Amino acid sequence: MDFRIAEGRKRQRRRRRIAWAAGAALALVGVWLGTRLAAPGAPEVDRAALWTGVVERGELVREVRAPGVLTVPPEEIRWLAAETRGRVEERRVLPGTPVEADTILLVLSNPELVQQTRDAELQLRAEEAELRRLGDQVRSDLLEQENAAGELRTSAESARRRAEADRRLFEEGLVGELIHRRSRVRADELEERRDLERERLAILAESTRAQITSKEATVARYRAVFELRNRQLGALTIRAGQPGILLELPVEVGQEVSPGENLARVADPRELKAVLRVPETQAGELTIGQRALVDTRNGIVAGVVARVDPAVREGAVAVDVGFETPLPRGVRPDLSVDGTIELSRIPDTLHVGRPAYGQPGSAVGLFRITPDGAEAERVQVRLGRGSVNRIEVVEGLAEGDEIILSDTSMWDAWPLIRIR
Repeated sequence: MDFRIAEGRKRQRRRRRIAWAAGAALALVGVWLGTRLAAPGAPEVDRAALWTGVVERGELVREVRAPGVLTVPPEEIRWLAAETRGRVEERRVLPGTPVEADTILLVLSNPELVQQTRDAELQLRAEEAELRRLGDQVRSDLLEQENAAGELRTSAESARRRAEADRRLFEEGLVGELIHRRSRVRADELEERRDLERERLAILAESTRAQITSKEATVARYRAVFELRNRQLGALTIRAGQPGILLELPVEVGQEVSPGENLARVADPRELKAVLRVPETQAGELTIGQRALVDTRNGIVAGVVARVDPAVREGAVAVDVGFETPLPRGVRPDLSVDGTIELSRIPDTLHVGRPAYGQPGSAVGLFRITPDGAEAERVQVRLGRGSVNRIEVVEGLAEGDEIILSDTSMWDAWPLIRIR
């Protein structure tokens, strides 16, 4: 009897355990169904409306993309400025026209400058004539002085020989002492006058050189004024100065221009560079020598970063890209372009297309599509370094996972969505 009671109690406990297990299983199924089918139901979305991406493993090329323009390097640009005041009389060439170094672009007029040039020329001619007259005069004076000095030299030499002869005759007793002394005094006097004339001749020659030098300086000053006026007069005809293309001609016929005012801009279009405006948030890793590709709308050209502007202007950093290959035909200065600069390469890493709100170094919730493609469940993903259109996956996803990259902010309150 006791044995039967014990067996009954064991069976009763076994039934209760089975019932509890069945209830727990039903509760789990209910929770699972509740997350998927409970009202209100999980949101549904068309597959065609989703932008998805697959996690891949391999090398990630980190790039930054920025818009820009083609410009001519400063050393290839020639600004032509007015040297003097004038009025525009002719415009010979229009912007965009190929020009040579001697091509006339503009013709200016300045009657006052014409008169000043004529006056300067007349003053120069007068001073040159005065220089010639002074030269003839000082040469005549110098010759006259040299002639006088020569005569004294001859007289002094003759008196010296006469005094020497009288000395010998006096020693022989043929002439008296008075004659001997007189001839010696005469010789000494003429020699002294000869020395004075030599000194006077030297002074006159030095004075003559000074006068000539002074007048030559005056002539040089007037010549410089005339050459300046003549050059300014010639500068009224504006020439290109170098072969290239006329980029700008910001003056009109009849317009008055002032000295120093820019009249034209000429550049050599064969030497162009791209100036990209990289957002300051993406410019931290830019360095000279990085590879770049520039889309000119007429072809993609390879280049190298040649300069990175140290200053930030209007939220962007200017980056100069020099080209390694010839540019396509049809490109011209100020043409809008798009550039892509390679920052670095990350070997053997997980990466995926950049989601709508995924920033480098952030943790975001992304929807991972189930293998059957019927649903997408939210998973936490930590992102690493980014590129233009791809980003590194640090945690939360595996190779081959397909995730939704488009904007899913409308489903932030749902852990799961259904895909039609």
